[in-house]
Amino acid sequence: MANQHVSKHNDGGWKVQGAGNSRATSRHSTQKSAIDAAKSIAKNQGSEVVIHARDGKIRAKDSYGNDPYPPKG
Repeated sequence: MANQHVSKHNDGGWKVQGAGNSRATSRHSTQKSAIDAAKSIAKNQGSEVVIHARDGKIRAKDSYGNDPYPPKG
């Protein structure tokens, strides 16, 4: 399943966009609401949420279902 990316939208808000998609899945006025929406999608799909900062750099990642067991390390 496609990872869900949370990043700035051109209109000044935030968007959730699946990896490889050309269009946003949803748009939000705050980053928190976009993250909550992305987490819900990722939990349903067993994928990952990738959170981008305002400058576009990856700030954090959360995985929902594709973690190796036992963990490496």
